[in-house]
Amino acid sequence: MKTKNPVIMMIAMIVALGGLLMGFDASVISGVIKFIEPEFGLTKLQLGWSVASLTVTATLAMLVAGPLSDKIGRRTVLRYAAILYAVSAFASAFAPTYTFLVIARMIGGFGVGASLILAPMYIAEMAPPEIRGRLVSFNQLNIVIGISLAFFTNYLILQLGKSDASWVASLKINENNWRWMLGLETVPAILYFSGLFFVPTSPRWLILKGRYDEAKKVLSKFSGPEEAEKTVQEIQDHIEQDKNKAKVSIGELFKPAMRLVLVIGVVVAVLQQITGINSVFFYAPMIFEQSGIGTDASFIQAILVGITNLLFTILALALIDRLGRKPLLSIGVAGMTICLFLLSYGFNSASYTLPADSISGLVDNVDLSGLEAIAGKTYESDIAFNEALSSSLEADVLAAHKSEIIKAAIQMNPKLILVGILGFVASFAISIGPVMWVLFSELFPNRIRGIAISFVGVINSAISFVVQWVFPWQLEVLGNAGTFFIYGVFAFIGLIFIIRVIPETKGKSLEELEEELVKTA
Repeated sequence: MKTKNPVIMMIAMIVALGGLLMGFDASVISGVIKFIEPEFGLTKLQLGWSVASLTVTATLAMLVAGPLSDKIGRRTVLRYAAILYAVSAFASAFAPTYTFLVIARMIGGFGVGASLILAPMYIAEMAPPEIRGRLVSFNQLNIVIGISLAFFTNYLILQLGKSDASWVASLKINENNWRWMLGLETVPAILYFSGLFFVPTSPRWLILKGRYDEAKKVLSKFSGPEEAEKTVQEIQDHIEQDKNKAKVSIGELFKPAMRLVLVIGVVVAVLQQITGINSVFFYAPMIFEQSGIGTDASFIQAILVGITNLLFTILALALIDRLGRKPLLSIGVAGMTICLFLLSYGFNSASYTLPADSISGLVDNVDLSGLEAIAGKTYESDIAFNEALSSSLEADVLAAHKSEIIKAAIQMNPKLILVGILGFVASFAISIGPVMWVLFSELFPNRIRGIAISFVGVINSAISFVVQWVFPWQLEVLGNAGTFFIYGVFAFIGLIFIIRVIPETKGKSLEELEEELVKTA
């Protein structure tokens, strides 16, 4: 009997809005950091913490969301996640201090972690087998759309602030632009919370709780009573089988037979983040400003990052079962390596000379006379130029107007930076971005797959946190060229590992892969 796929698809689309909120919440900070650094007088590590703190609570939520949803239900926890998104957005918009802002962002992190785990879980439990893969991919696609949407709304708010319209002035969009960027998320969060009232309780969770009649009613809406009865019985049998299985401890991962798959899982989890992808997603306008294009252009180019990520993620989903996992990884990580070294070369070729006659006209109504001491001098690196700027201006003034100063002083080809960033993002999105999770689902044996994916997932989140946190400090201490060179070295090492160690999993059953990769001691 056929299922009512349009209804199932609508339910999946509603639940997958959690992915959109997650992508938006994580990336909207990219447009905010330029403005909160001078407003709150932040150090580079404090600035990094304002970005990375969300990852800390998201990781904690990932660890508890599954067990909590087993107790109170997937849909219920997702509703709480929607509330956390809304509270976080509202509180962030009105944050009076840096500490308050960080706490508000961390509240949203709990929503991010919960929706990251539970949205695909709920969809997988509701979807019929023949369309499950497509429906679960809605969530990943929505994450990418959310990232793109954040870049776009950040730019839109920045431009609205320059309008002479009376309603713009009354809403104080210009003077509170970063607050509007963060607060805008309240709207989709409320829509998400409302939409979840139109989706049913997961029938598998109902069966897990012994509420068989309710589960049959839910399933009957999509597949008819006979098919519902059959499905309920199959799920009951599966649950009974699971009860009889011995519980797996994390110690199973470290047995000699698991050494190869564990090494592959850990290396891929680290590689996905240590090459700096979240530095690009969460600091894109800052990176583009370093090339001297100015604030407006940097926000426009950030939108291109989002669009590139979206298009190549869709391409990856279309190619992963045609070309295979290893070819995509090899081609993509090779592209990442080349683009990261291109970025390092581009920034290394820059020089900085601030013309004396440009200082007075740089920024209206701001005293930049301290720059006269370095006017006409040429600096061959961004590190030397930044040190000179720091000795010439107060920290808050420099943070607020650094973009205009760099634009006036820098000599380099900014197109190299744009090509390098977009190429890096495209290479990531078509390879290790989506392929990592597919590999995880295939490499680990059935009996320990859940705990293994959780283990390497936490490692992935931990590396992501460190990368996000230290990136502004890296730029200050190592410079743009040094930072991207280090990322490039990591990518090159990862490429060698992929070529020499990672197997092709395309077209092999999970049992075949287990026999091939899990060796007896």
